Formats: sequence, C-alpha cells, structure tokens
Amino acid sequence: MCFRKRTGYRLPDHFNAKIYTGPIPADREPSMVRSGGGGAPHQLATATLPRPNACCFCWCCCCNCSWSEEQRRSRRRARDTRLESSPNCEACAKPTPEEVRQWAVSFDQLMRSPAGRNTFREFLRTEYSEENMLFWLACEDLKQELNTSAMQEKARLIYEDYVSILSPKEVSLDSRVREVINKKIVEPTPHTFEDAQLQIYTLMHRDSYPRFLTSPIFKSLLRTGSCSSSET
Repeated sequence: MCFRKRTGYRLPDHFNAKIYTGPIPADREPSMVRSGGGGAPHQLATATLPRPNACCFCWCCCCNCSWSEEQRRSRRRARDTRLESSPNCEACAKPTPEEVRQWAVSFDQLMRSPAGRNTFREFLRTEYSEENMLFWLACEDLKQELNTSAMQEKARLIYEDYVSILSPKEVSLDSRVREVINKKIVEPTPHTFEDAQLQIYTLMHRDSYPRFLTSPIFKSLLRTGSCSSSET
C-alpha cells in the first residue's frame, strides 16, 4: 500500500500546483486567499489548480509506467520460446574411431558429420563462441525451408539473434557483408545469409578448429576411440 494512504499523510496544498519551485509569492496568491475569508475560499483556490500525475509522488499508484515494460517482456518470452523449440544438439549416432580421426584431417569432414558438429559445438561453448555454430546451423535450416512465410519468419529471427548489433549472440561480420544482409532482409530468400554463413565458416576453420584439435574434448574422444579399437 502507498505510504501516504497507509499513514493518512496529506501533501501540502502548494504541491497541487503543476510546477512548484518554492513558496507562492504573496502578490500571486488568489485574492480570496489573501483576504483571509475563511476555509472555503482557500479550498476554492486550491481546487482550481491542476493535480499532478500520481507517478511523481507514489510509484505504487502508477500502472501505466510498468505496462509497457511488461509488454516487452512478454514479447521477449514468446520469441525465446520459439527459439527453444529447436533441439539443443543434433540427433546422431556415436562416431566410429575412424570417423573421429577424419575430423583431425579435414574441417569439412568435421562439419559434414552431425556427431562432429555436436563435438565441435561443445568445444565452442567453452570458448564462449557457440553462436558461430548456431548461426551456421540456422542458415542451413533456412536453405531447406520450402514454405515462404515460415522461411521469412526464420530469416527475421536469424537477423535478430545473430546479425543485429543489439543481440547478445551477435556473430562477427564485416561491414560489407552486413550491408548486403541489410538490403536483402527486406525481401528475404533462403540464401539471404549465404555470404555471412561462408564468412563464419571460414572464421571457425581458421580460428577455432586448430585449438579444437589440441583441446581436452577432442583428445579424450581420440583416446576413447583408440581404446575401443584395441579391444576389438
């Protein structure tokens, strides 16, 4: 409950003015007040002054200020729910020892394998760059979408989540590629993000892949594969 409602406190009369900067000068007081004609004239003068917005004095009296923020939160929750509907990892079979060894030979082999992408994505998560793989996968999914309205919605979400500078999952793209996307997103197609996808693929290949090959995640997988091979 508001403090003034709970305690019965009443603001001084001069707070009823729209803008108050100090005591009201005597020469500006209504004549009925200066004449000292009793309580009724004083109440009449007070009633003619506009009352302030309740938000200025009591935060709990204002519903308007919190309404727009709640609307933004609702839209954000709805968007997050749509994004979370996709699986966290791709469904795949356990890789064979030979397949794991091929990942060390070629980045293309790694990215063509669902198990390889899952393992590489796990490594990227440790480097706080998982959004690169998520963006690449989203672009691959966009290329397979045949329904026009669904394709446009997916393109919009990809832009909001990975290209927009306001997104916490923004991927690193140069200005030329961003300019191309900003033009194409007005009328998106399955290939709107093709240049950006290639740039992120190259970034993962040159920057993250060499560290992945020396990471504990990949070395552990290699050891497990070697043990399985020796046992057979």
